[in-house]
Amino acid sequence: MPFNSIFAWVIKKRLHQIELFRKYPEDVQNELFEKLIEQGNQTTYGKENHFHQIKSYEDFKKLVPLNNYESMKPWIERLMEGEQHLLWSQDTKWFAKSSGTTTDRSKFIPVTKESLEDCHYKGGKDLLALYYENFPNRKLYKGKHLIIGGSAQVLPVSDNAYQGDLSAIILKNLPWWAEIRRTPSKEIALMTDWEEKIERMAKSTIEEDVYIIAGVPSWTLVLARKILEITGKSNLREVWPNLELFMHGGVSFEPYREAFREMIPFDDMHYVETYNASEGFFGIQDVDGSNELLLMLDYGIFYEFIPMHSFEDTDSKIIHKLDEVQLDEEYALVISTNAGLWRYILGDTIRFTSKTPYRFKLSGRTKHFINAFGEELIVNNSDFAITEASSKTNAIIRDYTVAPIYMDGNAQGKHEWLIEFDREPNDIQRFLTLLDESLRAINSDYDAKRTKNLALGRPLLHVLKSGSFDAWLQKKGKLGGQHKVPRLMNTREIVEQILQETEFKTIEYA
Repeated sequence: MPFNSIFAWVIKKRLHQIELFRKYPEDVQNELFEKLIEQGNQTTYGKENHFHQIKSYEDFKKLVPLNNYESMKPWIERLMEGEQHLLWSQDTKWFAKSSGTTTDRSKFIPVTKESLEDCHYKGGKDLLALYYENFPNRKLYKGKHLIIGGSAQVLPVSDNAYQGDLSAIILKNLPWWAEIRRTPSKEIALMTDWEEKIERMAKSTIEEDVYIIAGVPSWTLVLARKILEITGKSNLREVWPNLELFMHGGVSFEPYREAFREMIPFDDMHYVETYNASEGFFGIQDVDGSNELLLMLDYGIFYEFIPMHSFEDTDSKIIHKLDEVQLDEEYALVISTNAGLWRYILGDTIRFTSKTPYRFKLSGRTKHFINAFGEELIVNNSDFAITEASSKTNAIIRDYTVAPIYMDGNAQGKHEWLIEFDREPNDIQRFLTLLDESLRAINSDYDAKRTKNLALGRPLLHVLKSGSFDAWLQKKGKLGGQHKVPRLMNTREIVEQILQETEFKTIEYA
């Protein structure tokens, strides 16, 4: 069939456009900015914020306030009730139910036709285009693409308006070139019972010729193990001989890398990271073997950046556009999009590693960090330490979360780790020691606070019973899809909830 040749030709056409924003990033962003302002000027929000007066980026900063979900929520609620052209010049009919990890309250992110076509679908297409750039003459379209998506059905919220997980919305509107090779069926892909869904997904895809898997690493491992259990095979290549690519995102891949190496023990298996969310598709790993992501600049998203040292300053936040950022400084992302989010603080933090082109690493969340004792611990620190300790003790983790134990009277402050292992370390005490030592090696503030145990005591570890995190998520109604346990928190609410509801063994630092 000619499908693979046609598919490869269409995909590769995007490489020319990607090269344009690699070479001329600021020009591409400036042109996009003007288009967004033109569309925004036709909206109620644009009229209230004087978009007609915006002639420059400086005007934009002066006239349009920074927003978070709470400030955008009244606008979104009106859209969900059926009003139109409030935030975007075209109709808004879809609302992605965001994962939300720190609150029971759901967030609903507007999704427009433009954001689906020019952002989310373009991101999927570009991922494959960049893969072809790194590995020419592949035959990915000969086989099936296994997509491990969300769990929420698309449901009506008013006349002509619908809500669901972003993955459900994407599946509902998938272009033909993606749908023709996707597996499993929509009926299975949109199931809400994850235990049954994994079982049916495994059984329905065993006989398929799968070339690509896409999903969150944790749920992909659950599916892979179910498939090996059903088939009795020792690795996934025995089930799918042509499997060559895993496209992943949602959480750091490093803590899961060794588990995937065991499932697929072949050097020609490739892994490509993406950074996408309900609010947009932002980055793709464009260099094989790298842990950096290329910032995608022509997806209908205009970027701004708040240095984290200025983030808590509500009166005079420092805000940069793209050409003003510095390497290795941590920034909170601010986006204005073709879905009608204006100067929206996303909640994620990044560090740029290159400006030619603009590549970055995810570093954490504006709220998901621990700074109880001045240690300034961020997620990429904890992921690094987990990976180091696991690799040196032959451990594989399923999930983890960390919170501080605050000083109380004569009791010393410390960090409390809750970890669920798929394979426990061969020396649990050494694992805990390596965890602490790795954090001290990568984070000078943590190291300073840990010196002689003066400001921060030795960490405490609880090894949770298998399934503990899933049980907590299920109780919160957040099991499956993009939902995840927050890695780092300054409060103890989540840690205490989990410890009250599960069995665990405690490891003290010797």
